Amino acid sequence: MDIWPGMPYPLGATYDGSGVNFAIFSEIADRVELCLIGERGRETRVELTEVDAHVWHAYLPNQQPGQRYGYRIHGPFDPASGHRCNPNKLLLDPYAKAIEGQTDGHQSTFGYTFRDPTSYNDQDSAKHTMHSVVVNPFFDWGHDRPPRREYHDTVIYEMHVKGLSMTHPDVPDDIRGTYAGLAHPAIIEHLTNLGITAVELLPVHQFVQDTHLVDQGLSNYWGYNTLGFLAPHNGYAAYGQRGQQVTEFKAMVKALHEANIEVILDVVYNHTAEGNHMGPTLAYRGLDNASYYRLVESAKSHYYDTTGTGNSLLMRSPHVLQLIMDSLRYWVTEMHVDGFRFDLAATLARQFHEVDKLSAFFDIIQQDPIISQVKLIAEPWDLGDGGYQVGNFPPLWTEWNGQYRDTVRDFWRGEPSTL
Repeated sequence: MDIWPGMPYPLGATYDGSGVNFAIFSEIADRVELCLIGERGRETRVELTEVDAHVWHAYLPNQQPGQRYGYRIHGPFDPASGHRCNPNKLLLDPYAKAIEGQTDGHQSTFGYTFRDPTSYNDQDSAKHTMHSVVVNPFFDWGHDRPPRREYHDTVIYEMHVKGLSMTHPDVPDDIRGTYAGLAHPAIIEHLTNLGITAVELLPVHQFVQDTHLVDQGLSNYWGYNTLGFLAPHNGYAAYGQRGQQVTEFKAMVKALHEANIEVILDVVYNHTAEGNHMGPTLAYRGLDNASYYRLVESAKSHYYDTTGTGNSLLMRSPHVLQLIMDSLRYWVTEMHVDGFRFDLAATLARQFHEVDKLSAFFDIIQQDPIISQVKLIAEPWDLGDGGYQVGNFPPLWTEWNGQYRDTVRDFWRGEPSTL
């Protein structure tokens, strides 16, 4: 197999028509292996020897869209110091633009064995985890243009991709609950007849089925359990999971724009699906735990959690900020979305302990020529101290108002003494 040095940027797997450039960040790694997954799970490992500013990279000519891949990271496994590298775990690329499959909660996906939480688990997770997929970035957008409605003319419909189209009698059975179903003329007519000018999609970033739900034969319906910040969730794809979900999502946005309807994404950048110290090792934890997550300073085997989900991303890390900004720009420039609603946005402002509206996150949003021009809506609270921050976000931002929402809802529900 030919292997060229490649480039450290852009991060992720980038297809240029002739081959694929692979680039991934890990400051703690001693060695990084790119794992190409063939049919029946056969794995070809390629050691990445080129490193620039902690980004490991290579260019593989003749690689094509649809190629599945993952990474194995060789480095320290020392939870007490905040490090959880384990080359027995096949890891997702944080910059994967498509993801195939789901994790099944098997013991091999965890860094420890279930009988001993302090142990080191050397079981291979490849057959029980998700795979990153190389995508074809080319798409015919035609004359697509963002509607760019002013806020005072905007009527936002918060909706679930699967839920909205599942029971509509005019949507064909085979595309109900999918991006294609949302783009169907019957759904678009329903929205326009209601006077909707923007759909706010509940999370469509690739999310994970929680182990405790899988054990009960259930699934995560809402999707606030993100793992892939650049990948549309594969469970909402009608036509396949090896990049087809990207094309299907783009076609949905194009159809909504033709009806003059904006697309806003509910995004969850405050935590990931890997959970607390008892969670699985699927991506960030095995790549560079201490660079991606906020750890308890006095006990680095534990995670500082202001989200109620087990972990919080480390918002003072330049690599975390880069990941979030690269994700936001990708969804605007490549997927043509019109704005974002930020889940638990107060956590994004916690550069250190307190919520700081002058934090690095707001600084880089303010100066970004792309993201500063789209709709930015904060859910202005989290579960930490001083987390309720309605009215305190910077000028570019709009906010959900939780007390107003709850009061109006109670009034319409007929709750007593709410007028």
